[in-house]
Amino acid sequence: MHLQQIKPDIYAAVARHWDRELFDELIPLPDGTSYNAYLVEGSNATALIDTVDPAKQEELHGMLDDYDGDIDIIVANHAEQDHSGSIPGVLDRYPDATVHCTEKCKTMLVDHLHVNGERIQVVKDDDTLSLGDKTLRFIETPWVHWPETMSTYMEEQHILFPCDFFGSHLATSELYVEDEARVYEAAKRYYAEIMMPFRKPIGKNLDRLASLDIDMIAPSHGPIYRDPAFIMDAYREWAGDAVASEVVLPYVSMHGSTRAMVDHFIDALVERGITVKPFNLTTTDVGQLAVALVDAATLVIATPTVLGGPHPAAVYAAFLANALRPKTRFAGIMGSYGWGGRMENKVKELIGNLDVELLDPVIIKGHPRESDYTSIDALADEILKKHEQIELKEV
Repeated sequence: MHLQQIKPDIYAAVARHWDRELFDELIPLPDGTSYNAYLVEGSNATALIDTVDPAKQEELHGMLDDYDGDIDIIVANHAEQDHSGSIPGVLDRYPDATVHCTEKCKTMLVDHLHVNGERIQVVKDDDTLSLGDKTLRFIETPWVHWPETMSTYMEEQHILFPCDFFGSHLATSELYVEDEARVYEAAKRYYAEIMMPFRKPIGKNLDRLASLDIDMIAPSHGPIYRDPAFIMDAYREWAGDAVASEVVLPYVSMHGSTRAMVDHFIDALVERGITVKPFNLTTTDVGQLAVALVDAATLVIATPTVLGGPHPAAVYAAFLANALRPKTRFAGIMGSYGWGGRMENKVKELIGNLDVELLDPVIIKGHPRESDYTSIDALADEILKKHEQIELKEV
């Protein structure tokens, strides 16, 4: 691969990881990913904004072979290794280069990558750096999605380099966003899996960036946005408080009892005009579950009782929802048991971080009877009533 020009004297170094299937040993990558670094050549100095994952550092150096000058400055917007991991190698290649980053980022680069602290220049919010005919401004944007993160803004060309912020795990040969529908879904999945726990700080960072004149957003994952409003408006919607009349229903069933409850519940919700998104936890891609949680007003977890508690698959789903902290307003529990247990209480403990109103649970013994189906209908009625009492967004 080679450097790709995006503006005069500004180049993207895109390392595409087509076949990466898992990120952080946790997040499925159905479309692979990319790691984007950016070379900015000024009249007096040259900067490299972010680097790439160590697995692709040889590709980065191959692209840097296209440039016959020296790199004077490495901007580290984010210390996570998929963007900073190749910094030591770049420093070796350019022995006079220095790293510019936040104070917190410096500590992480020293701890995680053993970068020599004497080669790191700490920058503060709104500091500027002249490259001659180009000026970089550093804007602290913490918690997108680590505490040390910042964005770099090129003042003359109105380009924002936000690293993970606004990114998408999407390996594509297209340098820019061409298929908006595909990128929207990839970016929403990325937001759901990585950014959603920090939606309040994200809202503040969006307000901060609103004062900038941005013509292009060049993230460090996925294609470049030539229409910044496309992704910024999406983030405002995702991080905002409005929810949709949707029920996310992760479930697992061992002997058919919980499945019978789930099937009846789905029909009851559909009859009441409520969108339901069921996820069989034995086959579900957790990324799809995360995406569904971005907008939904209600989460209902359905599980049988296993050794006195919820099924392990349901434990994982509850833990995931609790960690992602979606803006969901209501939560419910349904399921069955054979002889006893504390399944309901344990699920409640697992979702303790969610700012939700807990609905009356539907917990039954054995296979559902007619009276149990009546209770499920009552739960659907209650959800409809709750949804009618709040402001909902259209989807």
